[in-house]
Amino acid sequence: MNPIEWLFDAQLVIGDQVILWREIVGNLFGLASALGGLRRKVWAWPVGIIGNVLLFTVFLGAVFDTPNPVNLLGQASRQVMFIIVSIYGWVRWSRHSQVSENAVDPRWAGNRARILLGVALIGGTLLLTPIFRALGSFEPVWADAWIFMGSLLATYGMAKGWTEFWLIWVAVDVVGVPLLVSAGYYASALLYVFYGAFTIFGFITWMRVQRVTRLTEPGRAPSIPPR
Repeated sequence: MNPIEWLFDAQLVIGDQVILWREIVGNLFGLASALGGLRRKVWAWPVGIIGNVLLFTVFLGAVFDTPNPVNLLGQASRQVMFIIVSIYGWVRWSRHSQVSENAVDPRWAGNRARILLGVALIGGTLLLTPIFRALGSFEPVWADAWIFMGSLLATYGMAKGWTEFWLIWVAVDVVGVPLLVSAGYYASALLYVFYGAFTIFGFITWMRVQRVTRLTEPGRAPSIPPR
């Protein structure tokens, strides 16, 4: 058996619960990507893509005939979305790293962008919920749609260098943990709990970096973040 076949079939049995190792490994790649994003490193994007590919197969349990025959279409389709947006972020950060020590300079999104993000999150959730329900996604379907839209907007915000993207991840984690527990994806739920604390730390870190950058830029006076 080659390593790819082993990773696809390997299982961790805890009591009467069966967890796929690729669910664990995929989430670990996601955690490594989050750490790279915290440090504003370009490698965060390709590392995250590897995790996305693994998790795509995990969340289509019925399709891939896994021990947990539950399809979370929002979770699965967001892995595809992650890959697409991550390529955009990878290119954007790579270009910036050629002229700067860091791959991105954190900044506030601004009031207009915040309003658009909020409208997109709520509107997208309302739009996707009946679509995911018709396709047979796990209930409550609105939670799956919320996670998909939040993940899309957070990843796009990270690519743009908006500090607020960390807070969108918090909103995703608050809904994601109970959904994943109810669907039986315990490894992902546990990682989401950790992500929730990590995203708050990431927000504070980027906010501090942003403040220091503004104070040290030549010829630029300290500014107050938009409200």
